[in-house]
Amino acid sequence: MGNHSIEGVEAKEFSVLNCIDLSNPDINNSVSLLKQACLDSGFFYVVNHGISQEFMDEVFSQSKRLFKLPLSQKMKLLRNEKHRGYTPVLDELLDPENQVHGDYKEGYYIGVEVAGDDPEAQKPFYGPNVWPAEDFLPGWRETMEKFHRETIKVGKAVARIIALALDLDVDFFDKPEMLGEAIATLRLLHYAGQISNPSQGIYGAGAHSDFGLITLLATDDVLGLQICRDKDAKPQTWEYVAPLKGSFIVNLGDMLERWSNGVFKSTLHRVLGNEQDRYSIAYFLEPSHDCLVECLPTCKSETNPPKFPPIVCRDYMNQRYKDTHADLKTYNGGLNLPADTS
Repeated sequence: MGNHSIEGVEAKEFSVLNCIDLSNPDINNSVSLLKQACLDSGFFYVVNHGISQEFMDEVFSQSKRLFKLPLSQKMKLLRNEKHRGYTPVLDELLDPENQVHGDYKEGYYIGVEVAGDDPEAQKPFYGPNVWPAEDFLPGWRETMEKFHRETIKVGKAVARIIALALDLDVDFFDKPEMLGEAIATLRLLHYAGQISNPSQGIYGAGAHSDFGLITLLATDDVLGLQICRDKDAKPQTWEYVAPLKGSFIVNLGDMLERWSNGVFKSTLHRVLGNEQDRYSIAYFLEPSHDCLVECLPTCKSETNPPKFPPIVCRDYMNQRYKDTHADLKTYNGGLNLPADTS
């Protein structure tokens, strides 16, 4: 593949990423490939993960059904204070220093389903989801709940390889206080074809690193995702990540960077729109609400003390969401949304 240009951006060749095969019986090979990827770009592909292509296609089809609804219908499913439901275009602002508006994307959050009268629903990232009516989008909820269940299995499998790459026990992240009671959030995303222009501060998704442990991303075949291996470089160099059918693109989050004392770094990434509709599905995997994220024993020494103070997962995640999303009160006053082209 050659260079791909959008006005106002310099992008070199496509990024070459390692590919982790979850069906590979040689775990040492998988650990080596993953460790190399984590030390290099913080991004890698995962294939043979156990979710069929037929089902992935169905999830994308259902996602498109939702986003093709009129804006007035989607706004009835607006996200709540627990970040469940619909997020309109411009709702999220990921790079305030460089963006003149919010992200030119719309999304839909689906988290761990917990009944409203369950004591667990008092936790900020647990509770009932916001679902479209079954007679309005038949089969939609069933498809998304199944995808949520299947994808967390993939995430936990990747976390076991990460544990080994950090010289931890293979089941380190499986403990109840970690991924045993995970905050796992699925987010459907739609970029409606707005042309990005970084020189004018217009992005599909502004440059950012993800908040949590890891993110698994399924995409269609439309180009858009870029990564920057060295966020401190001036100027920054951006590389496209090629879609790979049937794979998840996995990236490390800020929480893993804290946990690993900077051994594994989260990587800056963004999305540029190029007139084409683009659909993707992100799955954010974080530890339990009460998990204390502090430097791992294998990542510190007398000469390499902890670089980050300990922090409780729920507090950290709450603040990161608050920093990047519009205040819900904004919508009561009528946010100036782009015209509905549904």
